Amino acid sequence: MRNLVLLPGFMLNEHLWDDMRGDLATLGALTFGDLGQDIGIQAMADAVLRQAPERFVLFGFSMGGFVAQAVALKAPERVLGLALLNTSSRPQTEQESSSTKAQIDIAQRTPFKGLTSRALASSLHPARSAERVLLDRLQAMALANGKEVFLRQLQTLRDSNAEQLRALRCPVLIVASDHDRLRSVEESEEMARQIPQARFEVVADCGHMTPMEKPGELFALISGWLGQSGL
Repeated sequence: MRNLVLLPGFMLNEHLWDDMRGDLATLGALTFGDLGQDIGIQAMADAVLRQAPERFVLFGFSMGGFVAQAVALKAPERVLGLALLNTSSRPQTEQESSSTKAQIDIAQRTPFKGLTSRALASSLHPARSAERVLLDRLQAMALANGKEVFLRQLQTLRDSNAEQLRALRCPVLIVASDHDRLRSVEESEEMARQIPQARFEVVADCGHMTPMEKPGELFALISGWLGQSGL
């Protein structure tokens, strides 16, 4: 049985994959990683390795993509294939660090009420940024994670993995979305250039939340990649 390990993004959880769960289950046994209990990409990667089957295909979405890169580099003998979805290998910028510090300061002093309307809307395609069903699902995941997870994940600073990615030897799928306002197509292209064996795909007419906005298209890419890679 093929094992698939799926890592969510910032303030998300396994419900990120709800629209794909049935189809993904036809490809193998599913394990949903928890990125809410640790501070730091490396600590999160260690937690994933403790939770995961002995050998597996790894999927990392957004922040989970940074963790997935660390997992694959830590334990290449266990990661049979790696899919990096709407993510990057760029380090955190000074502007991002400054914004994060301000968010931490506010969060420590006030009750947690979930993510802001602006943050939720920016994660979707502009044409869907007011779509109540999607916004409510995203907010429900944030509220389920709660304040402590919010603070831990905000404190998780990103380093660059770009140079190290050349060491990857497993099949790699990199997926970007053409209307992603949080992670650009250019960032995914950079990763693809670092990994000679990578397959690079762009999902059209889609914002950042590809597993929720375009689950069918994303599943088709994943299924095709697994088959063609012999995983």
